[in-house]
Amino acid sequence: MGADQEVGLNCADVLGLRKSAFVVFGTEVSGMVSHVDSGAWAEEQFGRCQLGDQRRTKRLVKVAAQVANRPAGSLPEQTAKWGDLKAAYRLFEADDVTFEAVATPHWENTRRCGPGRYLVIGDTTELDFGKHRDIEGLGPTGNGSGRGFLLHNAMLVEAQTKSIVGLAGQAIHYRKSVPKKENARRKLKRRRESEVWGRVIDDIGPPPAGAQFIHVFDRGADNIEVFCHLRQQRCGGVIRAAQLTRKILTPEGQTLPLSEYLKTLPLAGTYELELRARPGQAARTAKLEVRFGPLSMPMPRHKSPYLKSFNPGTIALHVIHVREVNAPKGVKPIAWVLYTTLPVKTFEDAWQVVEYYESRWLVEELHKAMKSGCGMTSRQLKTSARLEPLVALLSVEAVRLLQLKTMARREPNRPARSIVPPLWLKMLQLARKNLHRIHDLTIREFYREVAKLGGFLGRKSDGEPGWITIWRGWEKLHTLVQGAELAAKLEKSG
Repeated sequence: MGADQEVGLNCADVLGLRKSAFVVFGTEVSGMVSHVDSGAWAEEQFGRCQLGDQRRTKRLVKVAAQVANRPAGSLPEQTAKWGDLKAAYRLFEADDVTFEAVATPHWENTRRCGPGRYLVIGDTTELDFGKHRDIEGLGPTGNGSGRGFLLHNAMLVEAQTKSIVGLAGQAIHYRKSVPKKENARRKLKRRRESEVWGRVIDDIGPPPAGAQFIHVFDRGADNIEVFCHLRQQRCGGVIRAAQLTRKILTPEGQTLPLSEYLKTLPLAGTYELELRARPGQAARTAKLEVRFGPLSMPMPRHKSPYLKSFNPGTIALHVIHVREVNAPKGVKPIAWVLYTTLPVKTFEDAWQVVEYYESRWLVEELHKAMKSGCGMTSRQLKTSARLEPLVALLSVEAVRLLQLKTMARREPNRPARSIVPPLWLKMLQLARKNLHRIHDLTIREFYREVAKLGGFLGRKSDGEPGWITIWRGWEKLHTLVQGAELAAKLEKSG
């Protein structure tokens, strides 16, 4: 277990064999996939979109397939012909082609999960399209000098295996200038950035029969309204505390700052966490102490209209304190304070909650896929209204990329031939001159060889390939496969 543990999707999930999820690769033959088919994936994801005209839906499916074939390319690079590019521009200009209209079928499909416990890992990423680009409708980003918007993502992940199901909900938020000398009452009355957490919880709604949703959030969600939204939607939560000075009620009814209450909690147990090397920081094994206890969170003195209408009284929670001991000199020790709605009676219960929080790295990987794998912030459309539906399409593609990227880490020793079509293996062998064996190639080896097509060197010190080399290699291999298929058709017709 650990924040840096590499986990992902099992191979059946990645290849779209679970009909309750979505098709990543393509056509099923007796329960297996016959060939890589981005068109089947695009139809599955976007074929039910309601865009005011069925011709627009068909065009969206075509554009999505083109994007899937070359994820990081620009629209001119992704569309094969000038006519296709003009049609894509017209598509994103249409009033009925909105962020919600493009993404809703994927969200709904994701939420139709089977029985079991699922993590809904939520976080917000900032999409900055650059201060020098003239794009109508964008808001300030960063310290106010950038231009763009915030994209809040909620990704559904199977709790035990960490298999990625898809995006359960999303929301776009545009920042606005905060009025000067704003008091607490006025702040509560205007639309605040922090409200996006509760809004997406409500959009996702309660879990289907037999399923349990556990929302996992970082410190940005340390807001009592978030716990109220979770209660209303019958969902659990794991949220990292940001306000350690917040007043809480102890089991004895005493009012204390959270930081003081943490000092009273007895040691429940310890565990070790393996941390990968990071820039400026060597790999290490961190020894962590775990403490936990119950508490109640009282309502604030100044209530928003939402809290006044809901009026839940105090919120009963457990808190878990994770603290690194004997950290190396010069290294900031790990320190997490986690609220949870889940019952915590034993060290094993607390450890489970900590593991759920450690799974947050998956949504950070999703954001990398959006920006590096899909080139989301390099898009050249001229208005935010046109950018939004394209961002929705690219978000679904980013999920696909993340599933593909984690496939090799889930079952690294599984034979590649059990998943990868023979033509793809043959094209890879022809492209990689030193690759003399393909029959016993593993999934992990296949994945690394694809990345080498994109410039990955594969030395012992290089670690695993990154997004850029992966998708350069993937695009090259896809082009080779397309060429081979066209050559076969030409030979057959001639």
